[in-house]
Amino acid sequence: MKLLCSPPSPFSSKVRMAARYLGIELTEIHVDTNAGPAVLVDNNPLGKIPTLLTKDGVSIFDSRAIMHHFDRQKGKRLYPAKDGKRTEAEVLEALCDGTNECLLSIVYERRLRDQDKQHQPWIDRQWTKASRTLAHLNAEPPKIGKKLHGGHFALASLLGYLQLRFEGQWEADHADLIDWARKFEKHFPAYQTMKPRQA
Repeated sequence: MKLLCSPPSPFSSKVRMAARYLGIELTEIHVDTNAGPAVLVDNNPLGKIPTLLTKDGVSIFDSRAIMHHFDRQKGKRLYPAKDGKRTEAEVLEALCDGTNECLLSIVYERRLRDQDKQHQPWIDRQWTKASRTLAHLNAEPPKIGKKLHGGHFALASLLGYLQLRFEGQWEADHADLIDWARKFEKHFPAYQTMKPRQA
């Protein structure tokens, strides 16, 4: 299978880590979403990453749809079997994905607009959402048992993206989350090479 992705993307990172964990082989094709390459827009009308291209010629997007595809493909190994635990994992994943959307909004606002046209109240609003999430997760970090699940990979990608794009702006008040990332890496040693990074 082929994965259209980008190294800095937290959503790409989440999917790539999950695939590695499950032993799914992916051929990564790095794309620039701003350029709108044909290989991306022809397979995903939204022009967003990650987009998975299966051997059967099917396009799967967005990241959560890809994660659930992996789960079905590998015998329900990416999410807990019990309904309550699965719901917890899915809610954690949704929370982390939503927070990454807030952070990406800040990055795009700063990157794509001239400084005098940037809307600071919008940036502040997105950062407030992200800060609430971090405080919530830091107060009660998700437990890591014998198996990792989709929520764990979503949180790991979120923390990696924060390290990449917001270094020095969040760490001081979130020591428990930093400790969580260390614990995650013990269960998933490839974390340092697969978390969001500059292309």
